[in-house]
Amino acid sequence: MAKKLMKGCEAIAEAAVQAGCRCYFGYPITPQTDIPEYLSARMPEVGGVFVQAESEIAAANMVYGAAGAGARVMTSSSSPGISLKQEALSTIAGAELPCVVLNVMRGGPGIGGIAPSQGDYYQATRGGGHGDYRQIVLAPASVQEAADIMYGSFALADKYRMIVMVLADGFIGQMMEPVDLPMGATPEVEKPWAATGWTPESDRPRAVINSLYIKEPDLTKLHERFAARYAEIEANEVRYEAYQLEDAEFVIYAYGTMARICKSAIAILANEGIKVGMVRPITLWPFPTKAVYEAAALDSVKSTLTVEISAGQMFDDVRIGVNGVKPTEFLGYAGSKIPTVDEIVAKIKSMKGVE
Repeated sequence: MAKKLMKGCEAIAEAAVQAGCRCYFGYPITPQTDIPEYLSARMPEVGGVFVQAESEIAAANMVYGAAGAGARVMTSSSSPGISLKQEALSTIAGAELPCVVLNVMRGGPGIGGIAPSQGDYYQATRGGGHGDYRQIVLAPASVQEAADIMYGSFALADKYRMIVMVLADGFIGQMMEPVDLPMGATPEVEKPWAATGWTPESDRPRAVINSLYIKEPDLTKLHERFAARYAEIEANEVRYEAYQLEDAEFVIYAYGTMARICKSAIAILANEGIKVGMVRPITLWPFPTKAVYEAAALDSVKSTLTVEISAGQMFDDVRIGVNGVKPTEFLGYAGSKIPTVDEIVAKIKSMKGVE
């Protein structure tokens, strides 16, 4: 199929439709409003359901209801809107329901600004809401990868009966790039747990969708199921890009749009005889800790640098991964200030001890 020039938000929305998503509940907020706008027209064409809820809180609870009935369902928002959804998302996690959540990140805290940011890393990778849970977190670095990730997220959510969050910065949502859209719904799994209607003649027990566990042993069993599930995900679902690590003197760790900016800096440094490689996490959870360590541990590597559009949230996970095998440094800003190619080049040169 020929590539089509699409805005990131629209490509993401169409990929969800192609994957078999038939229920969308959301609320407009910059820079992701193109998603509900696109799906408001697209969902009726495929027999799906689109609801612009009265608030982000309402939208997230509608996701809870549709997921509980076994539907492939998603919602999307941007940073402060995701915060409003967190109570419902924690409840969805506690009820072991699959759904897909897209966060097109903007600067904060609070209402913040509308420019791109990566300041929601902690929120996404530490579970988000209350209650000691995890969610799979995927971070695309292009419109094509955003569409591919969205397309695969529904099957991933169904497989593990949990939330999959796609964490895209505002650049990804608003830029336009050529994209090949996947075609055909991904296979759905049987959902005997879903509340799809019960009669006395049914050949299965009643489905109960619940996240309330009054008895401590019952809640402990829930978390034991979580622990086994998380271990399986960590063993099988880690994704990352290893870029030009052979003979690298320095390793950069970056994700999303920031990784693309870093590649431009790496090319400039290569022309000046400074070899720099990069590890780009695609799964922010599970984090590619082993790959981070192995890159830093290469004999040729002198030091590592983490670059983010945040105050250093992923840097914490990088330091855990590097585990002191090499020195680690950071370049980034809170809010929406973007580290530039020139700044990255200058930082690496400073680490090397050259002007």
